[in-house]
Amino acid sequence: MSEVGLSPDSQGKVRDLFDLGDRLLLVASDRISAFDFVLPDPIPFKGEVLTKLSLFWFDLLADVVPNHLISADVADLPEQFAAHTEWLRGRFMLVKKASVYPVECIVRGYLAGSGWKEYREEGTVCGIALPTGLSESSCLADPIFTPSTKAEIGDHDENISFEEMVSVVGVEVATKLRDTSIAVYSKAREHAASRGIIIADTKFEFGAVNGELTLIDEVLTPDSSRFWPAAQYAEGRGQASFDKQFVRDWLESSGWDKQPPAPALPADVVEATSKKYIQAYELITGRTFEPEGSTPDGSS
Repeated sequence: MSEVGLSPDSQGKVRDLFDLGDRLLLVASDRISAFDFVLPDPIPFKGEVLTKLSLFWFDLLADVVPNHLISADVADLPEQFAAHTEWLRGRFMLVKKASVYPVECIVRGYLAGSGWKEYREEGTVCGIALPTGLSESSCLADPIFTPSTKAEIGDHDENISFEEMVSVVGVEVATKLRDTSIAVYSKAREHAASRGIIIADTKFEFGAVNGELTLIDEVLTPDSSRFWPAAQYAEGRGQASFDKQFVRDWLESSGWDKQPPAPALPADVVEATSKKYIQAYELITGRTFEPEGSTPDGSS
């Protein structure tokens, strides 16, 4: 958050984290990452979309799993952040501290991306055997759980088997993470379908708060999920999307070798990506996106 003169205690690809002692301040920037690299161009309003959409899902999914949210009201911001209220408004969450499980919990309901590539070659997705005869974007009979490691910035997540996950967190926790991830995905997929969106796959993060399994970080956003417009869905090909697949596709066609530095995005790609994020929010929530805060250059 050097954009506005704040120095976070830690920084992820998109989020900045401030340790407030008994709780954390989690701030979603407008940064965007792809292929495990942070790209040089921010996406306007992206941080607000991620935060508002996560708040929507936390509320909808509260009966499935507890989450770490305390407040997203600027009135609850600590005094030391008062000078930055306009930047923080709409893009922050005050959250409970959690002991974070060191795995990404991925659920796939459709055959896409790296899963489709592996299936074509091996007939499996992350080592899980699937029926023969599936094609790109096929809907799986049942969602599958495919965990991965959590990479540092610049490193790559690595798929691991459920057995490898057990060796990291233990069989009881691994089983709870798997079952809860599938339950959360299933409820979210049902809601999204009612709004004309297919959630092809998604990634969750969990931690323990007072010994209780808790959903943390962001949830079911265009950064962590593949969102497809249901009206345009057709098995056997790639799909139009509301997520950052649009950016990935441009990068794939740009000739970039996926080594640093990451290339700058054209202005039209930045603008189109911003519109896709906002559209995803509006379709899923049924609400009009109304920016609350300001961008780093002062615009709103």
